[in-house]
Amino acid sequence: MSPEKHGRGVEQARQMLDTFASVGVEAFDLTWTDVDGHKQNFASAQAGPALQRQLPAILAAAAQRQHNVIVRPKRARAELVQLDDLPQIVVERLWNRALLILTTSPANHQVWVAVREGGVDFVRRLRQGTGADRSASGAARLAGSVNFKPKYDPAFPPVRILHATPGNIVNAAALEELGLVAAPVVDVRIPSPRVSLQRRVKQWPSYERCLQNAPRAHHSDRPDISRADFTFCLLAVDWGWSIGETCERLLEMSNKARENGPTYALRTAQNAAAAVYRRSLNYSQAHGKNDVR
Repeated sequence: MSPEKHGRGVEQARQMLDTFASVGVEAFDLTWTDVDGHKQNFASAQAGPALQRQLPAILAAAAQRQHNVIVRPKRARAELVQLDDLPQIVVERLWNRALLILTTSPANHQVWVAVREGGVDFVRRLRQGTGADRSASGAARLAGSVNFKPKYDPAFPPVRILHATPGNIVNAAALEELGLVAAPVVDVRIPSPRVSLQRRVKQWPSYERCLQNAPRAHHSDRPDISRADFTFCLLAVDWGWSIGETCERLLEMSNKARENGPTYALRTAQNAAAAVYRRSLNYSQAHGKNDVR
């Protein structure tokens, strides 16, 4: 099976990398998986120009072995937001705001937007408002490669670029104008009273248990690693560990955190700390307390 048979192969792959480079991406993580989604290889922080030269060999080998090629752009000048599993009507509304639009199968559309000063909360609300997969990891199948999944056998579909607008960085307001950004939500859940941290022996939560109890990933029977990582950090912060300590521990325990690097680990720990703070604040307000420690 030749990659040139699928979406112009190398040409499409180069266009995808060039589009990400236009917003400052200088390097990419690469992951290879087999038909069943099991990781076969990983290469960290591959420089764009060097990766461009290797594309013909990468695509040819992946097609021959029936391996998926997945790339993760690193260090952009803006917040790169991956919006996966979007309906056609939402794709059309985002068309002029998108940096890149991919199709990974006849029924699946994926939009990437580059947002100036987006922030974690805005990204969450954008995914919610568009109905996108909230567990999207920020990694995408390489355009010009083949989407090898058992359900497509033997007619494995190509990954193709539908639309690309190099350098297209938009403000958050431009996306809010489309009516596709969910309003901020205040977490009003009240936790049960807990034993004082001073009387609890300080220990780490079980990462293995967080992994076992995590919901299934989208369109998969495997656990959602992002959710497991967040739950681990949530428990760790709630049990008295600092954000920095939690970040370091997550890098030790989670393969995904090691692959994505300290930025992912720190963001996950910060999001967990924010959730713990909101829960404590709501509990304090509900019980007539004026401060949160």
